[in-house]
Amino acid sequence: MPDIVLLGLNHKTAPVELRECLAFSSDETVAASDILRKEPGIRELMLYSTCNRIEFLMVTDRRDEVVGAAKRFIADFHGIAVPQFDRALYINTGDEAVRHVFRVASSLDSMMVGEPQILGQIKEAYFTATRQKTSGVILNRLLHRAFFVAKRVRTETGIGDHAVSISYAAIELGRKIFGSLEGKKALLIGAGEMAELAVEHLLRQKAGEILVANRTFENAVALADRFGGKAIAFEEITGALEQVDIIVSSTGSSKPIITRDQVRGRIRRRRNRPLFFIDIAVPRDIDPRINRLTNTYVYDIDDLKGVVEENIEERNREAVKAERIVDEAVVHFRRWLDSLDVTPTIVALREKVQRIAAAEIEKTLKGMGHLDEKDRRAITRMQEATVNKILHDPTIFLKRNGCHGDNAVYLDVVRKLFRLDERSEN
Repeated sequence: MPDIVLLGLNHKTAPVELRECLAFSSDETVAASDILRKEPGIRELMLYSTCNRIEFLMVTDRRDEVVGAAKRFIADFHGIAVPQFDRALYINTGDEAVRHVFRVASSLDSMMVGEPQILGQIKEAYFTATRQKTSGVILNRLLHRAFFVAKRVRTETGIGDHAVSISYAAIELGRKIFGSLEGKKALLIGAGEMAELAVEHLLRQKAGEILVANRTFENAVALADRFGGKAIAFEEITGALEQVDIIVSSTGSSKPIITRDQVRGRIRRRRNRPLFFIDIAVPRDIDPRINRLTNTYVYDIDDLKGVVEENIEERNREAVKAERIVDEAVVHFRRWLDSLDVTPTIVALREKVQRIAAAEIEKTLKGMGHLDEKDRRAITRMQEATVNKILHDPTIFLKRNGCHGDNAVYLDVVRKLFRLDERSEN
């Protein structure tokens, strides 16, 4: 039976400088797979490379040879000696390799537990492997189960329910205050990365018009175009306070951009509609005394960090449930993999055919009460002989590894054709 081997490194085992040196671009992934697939011991292969991990997932019956070949390939491809990255590598085989794939797909091995981006990256890597025909029966099954496990983790636990980025936490707070952000107008001040991320979250919540203000008006126009918003001059910020519901600010100013007096002068014209400030700047852009005014809410980066830390703890608690789902899936996958051994498949096939034949004979004999015991035994012997003759050629074929090629393919087809896994399938 071939073994599943996973070789890689990630944010836990290698610093970013090393990960950058060993990363593969999309084009390089294709080229690398084309080269490595020619190794005699590699039967199936999938390579995925992200900012936080580089991993080779392989099916082989020459584990030690393949591990050595993969290390040499990485060294040759990137022009870096094996000793420079060898200690950062982890090598998982069998159930541990399966568990690792399930955990990665479910975002249990991510830098931020519960973040969903990795699943899309693995799906893309799998699509590339299928397009290059480097995946086969075992990796196909493994990756489809990984996607199923990730879906279960997402739907049956709260691992993705709690904001664990500053920008996302800010928008979640706004949603709690307003009930819904749909149609709410937002003002983005500055062009910081976190502010841009906050606007992306706003758009996912179906927020309304987005205004963009920047000291350099040209930059405001460029950013507004990206989000389908409207650029305004920096001097128009005070007037905009009357119409917007949410302000996200992240400039590099050394003094407040919006003061208490500016907001107080606009509250009456707002007719007590709530005004929500997200201040992601250091030093702060928003005068904290604004929080004392009626229907105004100011959250700075320290407030949001507290929320994030609480939510990370909550995600970690939910991760315990997710690990149970993963462990259960590993057991089921192991059963399927073991079933690809010849003997269990032949036994299961024989038992099913015998069970069907016996049931049909029994139904027939019920309507033939005139037969004596000798006749009944003769019919039973005929049933057994028929089953043996029907299964003789398929049994010889499977025992001879299908004459040539990958026997796992034939075993998998037999199990699907005769639905031998229907009772244990999850």
